[in-house]
Amino acid sequence: MGRLDKKVAIVTGGAQGQGAEIVRQFVAEGAKVVIADVAKEACQALADELGEGAHFVSHDVSDPASWEALVEDTNTRFGPVDVLANNAGILRFGDIEKMPLEEYLLLVNVNQVGTFLGMQAVTRTMRKNGGGSIINASSVEGLAGMPSCTAYAATKWAIRGMTKCAAMELGPKGIRVNSVHPGMIDTPMTRVHGGDAAMEYGASKVPLRRVGLPEDIAPLYVFLASDEAGYVNGAEIAIDGGVTSTHAFGA
Repeated sequence: MGRLDKKVAIVTGGAQGQGAEIVRQFVAEGAKVVIADVAKEACQALADELGEGAHFVSHDVSDPASWEALVEDTNTRFGPVDVLANNAGILRFGDIEKMPLEEYLLLVNVNQVGTFLGMQAVTRTMRKNGGGSIINASSVEGLAGMPSCTAYAATKWAIRGMTKCAAMELGPKGIRVNSVHPGMIDTPMTRVHGGDAAMEYGASKVPLRRVGLPEDIAPLYVFLASDEAGYVNGAEIAIDGGVTSTHAFGA
């Protein structure tokens, strides 16, 4: 307890799944957290559950104005932002021949552009405050390929690359930037694509023979947000039950 005392964090996509668990563990470790999401009811319920340590703000990660308002609100309510968990993202499958451009660009705008805008929005505050930690949610699909996943993988590889560049650019300002690469995690985002059958198939591909849970992922965010990770910058950390120990998840 107390690993994030006096820290102020923004968690995007915090309404459910990995995001909600990150919020819970950040608050449990002493952080003040702004939960940023478009799912208003779920976010408000989570904020109510966690009490004074959390606050909900309706937020569109693809909108620069929304980011500006979010950071300003956080700075005013809790103090300067120390931690950004760029967790918001969407998943769509589609064959290269059949996926509409509009759907491809939707993933780009939410996953990739949203991550870029988030880094851009918090940098000024973190620089003035002497540093901070940005944690970008990539994926094992940002490390290797998978059939019918071109659009999603494109955004996750982009996040991986942006993280490396940002770590070099922002490191001298005391701002650490790292990417997290989960494997198949049992969340509403993944369950919508096949339910229990998809979870069972995914588990069969994992050396640990189970899919991950949000509770498996959030502790890594706590570590990267904390001062314990003060020399961790530009890292890409797979947390996947061993999937990337072989050639590709989809093989």
